[in-house]
Amino acid sequence: MNKILVLYDSKSGHVKQMADLVRAGAAGVSETEVRLLHVSEASPADLFWCDGVAVGSPTYVGLVSAAMKAWWDDAVKAAWGKIDGKIGCAFASSGGRGGGAELVCQSIITILLNFGLLVFGIPDYTGPGQTLHYGAIAAGAPQQGPESEACRRLGRRLAEWTAFYCHGRREEHPLSKKNA
Repeated sequence: MNKILVLYDSKSGHVKQMADLVRAGAAGVSETEVRLLHVSEASPADLFWCDGVAVGSPTYVGLVSAAMKAWWDDAVKAAWGKIDGKIGCAFASSGGRGGGAELVCQSIITILLNFGLLVFGIPDYTGPGQTLHYGAIAAGAPQQGPESEACRRLGRRLAEWTAFYCHGRREEHPLSKKNA
């Protein structure tokens, strides 16, 4: 069974909406179990449980939220060196376009790399000007269409990569699906 953790912080509800979409995308891959947890509900045990984690945060002056940063700095010290090789990705919402959501995704990726996670980007476009190079981003709440599809695609790709790399399910490799 593929195990995906969608970990998020959200004050306005925008990142929670994104997290729900990421969860839906991951759940669309067969034999995948998904846990959706607010950072205040999560523990190191959730990181040990999962094969892959999608981390989402609101943007605060171009940085992850204080709650998300504190969770990785303090709450999951027990995971240091013990989750090496799991797969991770990022998503973020900002107050507007150019508001720093990509910087937050890069910050999340930096955190994940420091814990030894393997991270990925997605070269796909989900609509005009909407890419997932660093993760899924939204200006405010994810709009129907390209922003929502970016969140779903991020979750699906995370589940596909973990199914492929962690469980040897070759049929889930994303590139083989594009050519099918």
